[in-house]
Amino acid sequence: MIKAGIVGVTGYIGEELARILVQHPEVEIKAITSKSYAGQSYSNIYSNFSGLFDAACEEENLEKMAKELDIIFLALPHGLASKKLSKDILDKVKVIDLGADYRLCCKETYEQWYQTDHCSPDLLEQAVYGLSELKREDIKNAQLIANPGCYTTCSILSLYPLLKEDLMCKNSIIIDAKSGVSGAGRSLNVSTHYTECNESFKAYKIASHRHTPEIEQELSIAAGEDISLIFTPHLIPMNRGILATSYATLNENLSYNDILGVYNKYYADEYFVRIAKEGVYPETRWVKGSNFFDIGFTIDERTGRIIVIGCIDNLVKGAAGQAVQNMNIMFALDEKLGLSQVPIFPA
Repeated sequence: MIKAGIVGVTGYIGEELARILVQHPEVEIKAITSKSYAGQSYSNIYSNFSGLFDAACEEENLEKMAKELDIIFLALPHGLASKKLSKDILDKVKVIDLGADYRLCCKETYEQWYQTDHCSPDLLEQAVYGLSELKREDIKNAQLIANPGCYTTCSILSLYPLLKEDLMCKNSIIIDAKSGVSGAGRSLNVSTHYTECNESFKAYKIASHRHTPEIEQELSIAAGEDISLIFTPHLIPMNRGILATSYATLNENLSYNDILGVYNKYYADEYFVRIAKEGVYPETRWVKGSNFFDIGFTIDERTGRIIVIGCIDNLVKGAAGQAVQNMNIMFALDEKLGLSQVPIFPA
């Protein structure tokens, strides 16, 4: 059994990690930590765990955890992991960071977009960007995984094959994305109060969202050159889910079947990627509570543009589920272990 620990277990992502790992046949959760709820039983904090997982939250002690565990999941806000991790810890235990601290290769880019110092830049080269379907071979031997962001997972998987095959104009990309409120985390914030966001729909962090450089970084790798794009996120009054609609100009006249062949080349053998039938487009309700990424597309012959729609559950494939998928790869397990639940409907 893999001995696992979750740091920051009482946030939405930490809770989703606990939910998945409690049901994982090859994992035992040996330690959970929380700054706000230390000493309290987890099932008292989240009653859905009553009788299933009653461990008490502990004070954080990464050095102790590193000696006793096989893997640590860091479910923390950005800026904290880089202060806590060290080479000494990584020599003892595998770590998956679900925050942003190791996703960007460049320290200066991280500090510019996140407005905080990066305190362990020496670990950036060691970190592997954990987009499971695209980085599998690197993930297998990694000690430190930078788990991708939710918007980025959906956006990159949507466009990666097209850029890899040089099928679209690299500077014509527009990504219009929508997220449920859980993407903002569990901390209190006026903008996510019920009366502030219910019955409303808004764009936010226009031309300034922190996932932009992450999307550009990975899609630039696919394209083989630096690209820039427009990324606009929106807040939708629902609990969970992300739907990203991407637009780009095609480099040549291509049919639906031409594009389908490209997506099949990259994703036909990927269990968690589901390509919709022609004329059918993804909806958040069909991925809710699951680790699936659904994708559909159409070609607008009038404008020469392709429109790609990608859809995930932001807390699962966009965070905790992908982290568990990465763990499965790291420990040479079946990637589907603990993650093969059918999406929840209705919910």
